[in-house]
Amino acid sequence: MTVTACLLVIGNEILSGRTQDANIRFIAQGLGAIGIALDEVRVIPDKRERIVNTVIECRARFDHVLTTGGIGPTHDDITSACIAEAVGVPLEIHRESFDLLEAHMGREKFNAARQRMAMLPRGATPIRNAVSVAPGFSIANIHVMAGIPRVMQAMFETLAPTLKGGAPLVSVAWHSTQLSEGNLAEGLEAIQARYPTLDLGSYPFERPDGRYGVTLVTKGYDAARVEAAGREVHALIESLGCTPVAGEPTFT
Repeated sequence: MTVTACLLVIGNEILSGRTQDANIRFIAQGLGAIGIALDEVRVIPDKRERIVNTVIECRARFDHVLTTGGIGPTHDDITSACIAEAVGVPLEIHRESFDLLEAHMGREKFNAARQRMAMLPRGATPIRNAVSVAPGFSIANIHVMAGIPRVMQAMFETLAPTLKGGAPLVSVAWHSTQLSEGNLAEGLEAIQARYPTLDLGSYPFERPDGRYGVTLVTKGYDAARVEAAGREVHALIESLGCTPVAGEPTFT
C-alpha cells in the first residue's frame, strides 16, 4: 500500500497573500523520493481551533502529517501548543532544546519570547537543523517544521531518514509541440483505465517562440508499470502523427 502524507501550511500571511509559500514543491519532491505520496495540502490560519481540529482529522486519515509555520517566538506562533492539544499532552519546556538555545543566544538575549521556542509537547522528539538551533519536532505521526524555507529544508533533511516510506516515486515524460489535448484525450483516458494505480497527467505548455505543445507524464511507485504505461503514451503520440520527445520541454 502507498504510504501517504498530508501537509498543513499554517499562517495568516500565506492566506492574505503577503507571503508566497516556497515549501510545497520541496516537500512533495522530498517525500516522493522516499516513497511517501503527498496526498493533500491544506493552508490554514493561525487559529487554535482550526489547527487543532485539522490535525486531529488529518492524523487519522494519513500515515504522516507534516506542518510548516507557527513555531517562532511571537504571539501568533501557536502551532506547538495546538499540536500538544491535538494529541492530548501538555506543552512544556524541553530541557535539551532550552539549553541549546540559551547557549546559542546567550543568557541575556534568551528572553521569555525566545524561550517559547524550547516548549514542545511532552514526549516529542526534536527535529534538529543545521541552520537554526530552534527545533521542529515529531510526535506520533505528526512532524512540525519551520515556515522559513532555508530552515524548513534543513529540518526536512534531518526528518526524512526517520520516516517510513515505500518504493520511490518514478516518472516517465514525453512531450511534443505537435500535440493538442483535444486530440489525445480519448487515447490517454484509455491508457489510464489500463493502469488505474498510476497517475497520468497532461500538461499544456507554450514556448517563447509561440509554439504550443503538451507534456504527458506517467508517475507511480511501480517502476515496471510506469515504464510500460510510458511506452503506451509514446505509441499514442506517434499514432496521432506527432514526434515524441523524451522528458520535460526546456525553454532556452
